[in-house]
Amino acid sequence: MTRRFAPGCALMLYKPQLAERLGGMLGDSIGAAEPWMICCRKDPQFAEETELVNICPGCDKRFRLNYPRTKTISLWEILAGTTVFPFPDYGGLTMSIIDACPTRDQPRVHEAIRTLLARMNIRLVEPRSTRAKGICCGDSFWGEIPTPDVLDRMKARAAEMPAPEVVVYCVSCALAVTIGGKTPRYLVDLLLGEETVPRILDLEAWHAALQTYIDAH
Repeated sequence: MTRRFAPGCALMLYKPQLAERLGGMLGDSIGAAEPWMICCRKDPQFAEETELVNICPGCDKRFRLNYPRTKTISLWEILAGTTVFPFPDYGGLTMSIIDACPTRDQPRVHEAIRTLLARMNIRLVEPRSTRAKGICCGDSFWGEIPTPDVLDRMKARAAEMPAPEVVVYCVSCALAVTIGGKTPRYLVDLLLGEETVPRILDLEAWHAALQTYIDAH
């Protein structure tokens, strides 16, 4: 079975250099051939069974469920099983977490992420609705209901977080948490010692930029 590293459109739009760093640091651990840069909304049409190492939770769900000969494993699961990654130490800093909607039925992802947070010495305070009972950050309602209502949902979800800093592993969740008035800590940024600062803070502009990137890939 072939393995490919799929960093996902959102990360490539947000901080493409981090995808390159991770790929370089984890080449042997991932065991992947060249990166897969085609959007998960497009059938990869693999000629042989292929496992995609993903970062984006949407990629994990779409590639896993929608296409034949395609399997997925999150990068978080691989990192949770390695001892060679240089995990930073956050000194017991307290954070909360929003579990991404596409992983709601994937405890393997939830467990792997919490293992990584523990290895980075992050004290996690779970919100009431978490893991399999997690509530959307609000972004999945974009395009389905008026934008002001989406913004209200984002603010309401952020208000439920019991800590001012919130771990996210979806770039759109980072935007939602920022809109909600809390400080997002994107998991890729945490692993590589970077701050999380969404490039685009306007919801309409973010989705337009994301769609343009998706259409090109």
